[in-house]
Parts: sequence; structure tokens; C-alpha cells
Amino acid sequence: MSYLETTHDVYKDAALSPDVGLCCTTNPIWELPGLKIPKIMQEMNYGCGSTVHARDLINNPKILYVGVGGGMELLQFSYFSRQKGGVIGVDVVDEMLEASRKNFGIAEQQNPWFKKEFVELRKGDAMNLPVPDNSIDVAAQNCLFNIFKEDDLRKAIQEMYRVLKPHGRLVMSDPTCEQSMNETLRNDDRLRALCLSGSLPIKEYVKALTDVGFGTIEIRARKPYRILDPKNYPTDELIYIESIEVAAIKDPMPEDGPCVFTGKAAIYFGAEEYLDDQNGHILLKNQPIAVCDKTANNLANLGREDIFISDSTFHYDGGGCC
Repeated sequence: MSYLETTHDVYKDAALSPDVGLCCTTNPIWELPGLKIPKIMQEMNYGCGSTVHARDLINNPKILYVGVGGGMELLQFSYFSRQKGGVIGVDVVDEMLEASRKNFGIAEQQNPWFKKEFVELRKGDAMNLPVPDNSIDVAAQNCLFNIFKEDDLRKAIQEMYRVLKPHGRLVMSDPTCEQSMNETLRNDDRLRALCLSGSLPIKEYVKALTDVGFGTIEIRARKPYRILDPKNYPTDELIYIESIEVAAIKDPMPEDGPCVFTGKAAIYFGAEEYLDDQNGHILLKNQPIAVCDKTANNLANLGREDIFISDSTFHYDGGGCC
């Protein structure tokens, strides 16, 4: 049995018998006017963060969500879309698609504004999305890409890139791990399906996105997720896993490489009212500006003593240098 078959079986079981502990998110359930999340959707929230951000969802976007779970994030996306077929949900597990259909019926009863026709469910897998080229404004996945091995991960990211419109964005939440994992963990198909042993370091995760052409990467959140301990897992050391929320934007790739925002800021505190770095960035005196890692490095290389560059916070909220 391949690791993808194991994953299919895990989520088939999770669709038939909701498993509250399958994934663990530190994000609260959205509380917005008129939005009620059915309890069954909360129980089937198999993610490690949130991919729903109001700032991404302007001008009636066409939205794609891959790996539907119980439909919670599809419902949240619909809150901002509210149009027939405005949200497309794709899943390879028939039982998960059927469970979501039932859950949307409950959601329709509990939310006067919601209509099941707002969400179009399609069967398909992340490596072969049943979606036309350049047709999606916002694509999302939650706790899915970390399951894939290297070749399949590249295919899945390429597919997301293909379906996005120019300047469209891929919004994701996945577990990451900065420690090395032994081969026993890496090769345990069930632990991979449970979103544990496939976790990559953040730099490798970001590189997988930029390798297919995403020109701008935003790391929006970095949070504690799980512990793999020697008593319960095949490891000799304690392994700490975090979850990150990331947006990859289909911007043109700059000649000098991608703009990756990891939550750094630059502050100019010199004698003049502002500093022009001659590279498109104006730093007002004592006014912090969010900068991508590339710009932070270029500013540091100016050799000035009147520019402060903060460390990465791994929380980026927009604006800034690019």
C-alpha cells in the first residue's frame, strides 16, 4: 500500500466517523455577524491553522479549496463570496465529499444567507486539479501539502500555480519542523497521513513554492503544533513541530529572486528625514517598514550605522517594501 492509499483510508475513516483529535488547531472558530459553524463541521476541522483571511477575499473572488474536510473553511469562504459556484471544493475521498454535502445542508438551515449552491464540490486530487488554467483568484489548502513526498509536493504546487490567475494567491497552513527526522518516522505512512512525519523546515517549504515560480511569499503566522516524544513515537529525541500560515502570490519572479516576507522590519534613525536606498525603498525617519528578507539583507550590506533590521518574527501582516 502506498502512502497516498494510507492517507485515503485515514480520511475515509475520518469522514465516516469524525475524529476531533485528528488535527489540532490553535485558531479560534470564526465569529462573524450571521455566521454559524455547525458543530459537525467543527468536529471535522482537520487543519492546523486558518486559510481564511478577509484581506484576500475582495472583489468577489473565485476560490478553490483542496481537501474539503468537513466543509468548515468552504463555508467561511462562502461568507465572503456569496455567489453560485463562487467556491470550488476538491477532494479525492468520496466519503469526505458526501460528508461535506450533508454538512452544507445543516449549514444552510443554520445560516439564512447561505445556499448550498455557493459551493461546488468536485472529485479530484491535488496533483491533477479539475480546474481550468488561470481561473482562480484565491486557492487554499490546510494541512495537506505536508503529507506529500517531494515529487508529489512539487506536482501539487505546480497545479495550484497553474490554476491561479496572475497575482492570484495560494493560502496555506501546514506543519513544519526545523529538526531532522529519522528514516523510520519519515517512512511511516500513517504518521505522514496524520500530518506529523512529513513536516519540512520552513526554508525548504518556501523553496518548494518559489521553485515553481511564486514571486512573493508571505509567512503570516508561526505557532506551536505537536510534540513527538520517544515514549510514543520511534524517535530518540523530542521533536517539536510548529504550524505556519503562508500565502504564495503568483507575482512575476524578480530578477534578483523572490520576495520572502518573514516578519522583518527596517527602521532608519539617521540625521535626515528619510533614506532612499536607491533601490525603490524610502525609509522615513523612525518609521518601521516591513521588508522582505532580500531587502533586509541589501539594507544591512549598505554598512550604515543608522539602520536597524529586526529579526524575523514569522508574522507578516502586509504592506512594506515590495
